[in-house]
Amino acid sequence: MRILVTGHAGFIGFHTARALLREGHEVHGLDSVNDYYDVNLKHRRLAQLQDQPGFSETHASLEDHESLLALFERFRPEVVIHLAAQAGVRYSVENPRAYLGANMVGSFNMLEACRFFPVKHLLLASTSSAYGANEKFPFEETDHAVHPITLYAASKGAMELMAHSYAHLFGTPTTAFRFFTVYGPWGRPDMAYFLFTRAILEGRPIALFNHGESWRDFTFIDDLVGSIRRLVDCVPPAADAREGMSAIPGDSLSPVAPYRLVNIGAGQPEKVTTLVDALEKALGVPAKRELKPRPPGDVVKTFANTDLLQALTGQRPSTPLDAGIPKFVEWYRGHYN
Repeated sequence: MRILVTGHAGFIGFHTARALLREGHEVHGLDSVNDYYDVNLKHRRLAQLQDQPGFSETHASLEDHESLLALFERFRPEVVIHLAAQAGVRYSVENPRAYLGANMVGSFNMLEACRFFPVKHLLLASTSSAYGANEKFPFEETDHAVHPITLYAASKGAMELMAHSYAHLFGTPTTAFRFFTVYGPWGRPDMAYFLFTRAILEGRPIALFNHGESWRDFTFIDDLVGSIRRLVDCVPPAADAREGMSAIPGDSLSPVAPYRLVNIGAGQPEKVTTLVDALEKALGVPAKRELKPRPPGDVVKTFANTDLLQALTGQRPSTPLDAGIPKFVEWYRGHYN
C-alpha cells in the first residue's frame, strides 16, 4: 500500500513508519521537525528511516494547506495515518495557542486533503485525555466525553468531531484511536519515564505529582504500533452497507458515518510509583522521590477498556512495565552513552 504517515519524526510516527516499511509498504512521511523538544533526537529517528527502500518524506507544516494538497496529488496515498500533533498535557496549560494550529487547523487541512483525494482509510491519533473529567472506569469509547480539562484534550476532541462530520458528509472511512501513556525506546523527552530516567542517573530528585497517588494505563510502543497496523485493515463500513453484518458488542461505530473510535491501551492501570520501582530496578540506581500536589490539567487515573480493540483485531496490548521499561533503559543507555 501507499501510506502517508504524518509526524514520522516523532516517537510514535517513527515506530509506525519503520514497521510499515519492514512490511514492504511504500511510506511517505510528513513532519515539520519543530523544536518542541530535542531536534537531534528527531533527526536520529529520521536517519533510521531514510535508507529504507520505499521511503520518501516531506518536511512541511500541516497548516500549509497548499503544500499538503500538492503532496496528496503527487503521492496519492491509499491510507493516511495522521499522528502529527502538538503533544503535551502540561505544556498546553503554558502555551495553549500552540495547540490550535497543529491539532485543529492542521487536522482540518488533512480532512480537506482526504476529501479532494479520497483514501481507503484515514486513521487519526487522539488521546485518553479526551475523556477529561470522566470518573467512570474503565474508559469506554461510547462514554460521554464532553468535559476536557486542558486545551490539548479539547483540541483532540475537536479533531474527532470534525473527522466524524467529514466521514458523514464525504464518506471518508475514518478510525480515531485514543492512546494511553505510550512509552518505550526513542520516546519523547518530555514524558515522565524519560524525565525520571535522566534525573535518577544524574542524582536529582524526581517529582511525583498528586503525592504519588496517580495511576496511568502505560502502553508499550511495540504493542501500540501493532494495534495501529491491525486497525489499518479494519475499515469502518458505510452506514448503508451494514445490512447483514453482525454487530460488535460495545462498538463505537457511528450510526450515520463510516467512523469508529477505538482505545489503544494496556487495560491495566499502574501507580506511577510502580513505574519508578521498575526504573530503579532496570537502572540499578535508587530514585530520590519528592511528593508534589497535582498540577492543573492532570487527571488522577487513566484506564482503557480494550474490548473493542480485541474484537476488531484479535489482540490487545500485553507488555507489562517490568518487561517494557528494561527495553527503554537499554536504549537510553546506548543512545546517550
